[in-house]
Amino acid sequence: MKGSSTLVLLCVVTVATITKTTTGIDIHGGLFIFGDSLLDVGTNNHFDDSSARADHPHYGIDYPDSVSTGRFSNGLNSADLLASYMKGYDFSPPPFLTLVESPDTFLLQIIRGANFASGGSGILRDTGREKFRRVVPLWDQIQQFATVRGNMSDVLGNGTADFFIGMSHCIISVGSNDFFEKQNSLFRNETQPQQLIANLTATYAIHLQNLYDLGARKFGIIGVPPLGCCPKERYINYQMGGNGSCVEAMNELAQAFHASIESLLQNFSSINQGVVYSLGNTYNIIMDFIDNRRASGFQVVETACCGNGTFNAETGCESGSKLCRNRNHYIFWDEFHPTEAAARHAALTLAYADGQEFVTPMNFSSLAKA
Repeated sequence: MKGSSTLVLLCVVTVATITKTTTGIDIHGGLFIFGDSLLDVGTNNHFDDSSARADHPHYGIDYPDSVSTGRFSNGLNSADLLASYMKGYDFSPPPFLTLVESPDTFLLQIIRGANFASGGSGILRDTGREKFRRVVPLWDQIQQFATVRGNMSDVLGNGTADFFIGMSHCIISVGSNDFFEKQNSLFRNETQPQQLIANLTATYAIHLQNLYDLGARKFGIIGVPPLGCCPKERYINYQMGGNGSCVEAMNELAQAFHASIESLLQNFSSINQGVVYSLGNTYNIIMDFIDNRRASGFQVVETACCGNGTFNAETGCESGSKLCRNRNHYIFWDEFHPTEAAARHAALTLAYADGQEFVTPMNFSSLAKA
């Protein structure tokens, strides 16, 4: 990571600093992405023993050249779309694990950012490990970010590294897997859901503080969606003798957790100097798609585009699964994840919505300029 790469990196950062201070042009650092499968762009492809992978058909059928990149989508995912709306990028920054495979260009690449998100991971360290065998928990994703921060400091010095990381934006989407994994035991008594939310919120606070201590100041937080309305939960409802409607207990958990994270962020920003953030209310966004399907343009809100059986949710999306023809009419691509069309609508809402219903205290495009 020395020689010409170091020289170019120094030039890039120096020019950015001079441009910002002398011309008034806003230069905002990189984009660093953390979380789960909503934002994973191929991290888990690096693990032969992980079952949380999307590097096979029909995933990626609408991606350029129909490549199955590891995105849990028919095409682009939320990381790509937010990278476009916030930074003007064509795609998300590559996975950190991909970048470290090319040490000669590593420092040049991380000027744009890196994607640490890992499908199946969660807020808690052990989430996903038993079910999927190998994922990168948020704890370890932040340690990878610390490696990036350390490399910058080694080359540029702490002051310049602090400046760059402080200009950068951290996008986080995590929490759904923590709830899904605990679902079978969660409702045995009325205090367990509240205890889980408290535990997740306290752990989330530690993650945010760790990022802050590494220099991060600008946070785009994506809340958990209406967990009970994904096709897999509708199928569970149907299996249990219901009519396949949303599982309200899971939706109530999602709403309660969002409120808890909102309170956490208010406190976090009040006690840590320089913090600015956006909190996306994914619950409200997706429920608006479902409740107002005519206005949103989504004709199919219960069934996955790719899968098999009831709600196309009895199995995952595989090369032999049933596949819908018009992906733009579906909210859900597979039993858990949105189509590119739904992800695009949601990302546009996060980026540009006014008011407080879908994103607070500012939208993501305003955060990008902060």
